[in-house]
Amino acid sequence: MTGGLPRPVRALIGVRVINQLGAYVMSFLAVLAGPGLASAALAVFGVAALASRWLGGVLLDRLAPRTAVVLGLASTGAALLVLALAHGPPQTLGAVALVGLAFEICEPATQEALARAAPAGRHGDVYGLLGTSLVAAGAVGGLLAAVLLPLGARWLAVADAATCLAAAAVALAFLPREPVRPPVRDGAWRPSGRLVRLTLAGTAFAVGYLAVIMYMPFVLLQRGAPAWLPGLALTGAAVLAPLTGRLGRRALDRLPHERVLALGTGLLGGAAVVLAIGRSVPVTVAAYIAWAVADSVLQGRWQALIASIAPEPERPRWFAFFGSSWGVAQPAVPGLAALAGGAMPVAAAAFLLTPLTLRRPHRPEPTGPALTARDDDLSPEIAADRT
Repeated sequence: MTGGLPRPVRALIGVRVINQLGAYVMSFLAVLAGPGLASAALAVFGVAALASRWLGGVLLDRLAPRTAVVLGLASTGAALLVLALAHGPPQTLGAVALVGLAFEICEPATQEALARAAPAGRHGDVYGLLGTSLVAAGAVGGLLAAVLLPLGARWLAVADAATCLAAAAVALAFLPREPVRPPVRDGAWRPSGRLVRLTLAGTAFAVGYLAVIMYMPFVLLQRGAPAWLPGLALTGAAVLAPLTGRLGRRALDRLPHERVLALGTGLLGGAAVVLAIGRSVPVTVAAYIAWAVADSVLQGRWQALIASIAPEPERPRWFAFFGSSWGVAQPAVPGLAALAGGAMPVAAAAFLLTPLTLRRPHRPEPTGPALTARDDDLSPEIAADRT
């Protein structure tokens, strides 16, 4: 899968895979905080992560991607150790805030570094490979979670911290040094209408995705699953995802990214409906596996779309602005879940809303030569240049 990809791409994917082997904070934060503190902890984490995402984008104006990746991973690892040692609501919420403030710093840097290093025309392959590699790493991580969770959720935070610090060390050793590019002047930059529309669609998608990821272990345990089953369910989904994701990308390669995202989120919405109405443990696990298979086809699609349409000098800002959709969703999901009486109804509604948000306003048909499917992913200015 990595054939022909530059060494910086393979190195960065390796760094993120190491980090993913212990990436439990989001999926098990509700379990670690406990029933009485779960909603508050998730909300605090979400608000802090939104600030972290924007901080990561701002740092790219001043730091090279390698430096931002190392800083983000190292600070997340340190904050997770603080969380593992926290006791009582004030300490726990304070530690959760620290984790959130560090959690997303490396994300804009990762997306920008991959956009710079990807060969021409292979953004979709590169971001898809990152996504499926992270899911595959989650298979090993799920097995570790199945072993550690019965011992206590704090051990998950310790394992997460260890992988963050290890990934930071590998990034420092193997990622290439790059000069800091001149930033876009703050007063001169405004998000385009298309970026705003895509960010709204991404926010709906993120709400659905996080509602499933944050609450699946919690829901399974509430429905009577043994303590080892959430980790094993994550592992089963992760084992299937690389294969189904690769087959899905091959089958849908000629379709525009936005069309694939619209179709895929419709399927995710259907699986989330089953997660919402099913009550038995076997039905819940089967619906989650189906959800994960559909999600695997979408791995890397959002990032590839942004990379393909963003003007290169503005690309870090595009990644940071679009990435704020996840930061907005994280604090919103717990409140929405409380209002809806559960996270899975929220996930179903959000996924079914995403295709409607992705739909473009009607525009007259072009009079010049027809655009190809890949041209549909370009900005209007770039597409016009190619006609």
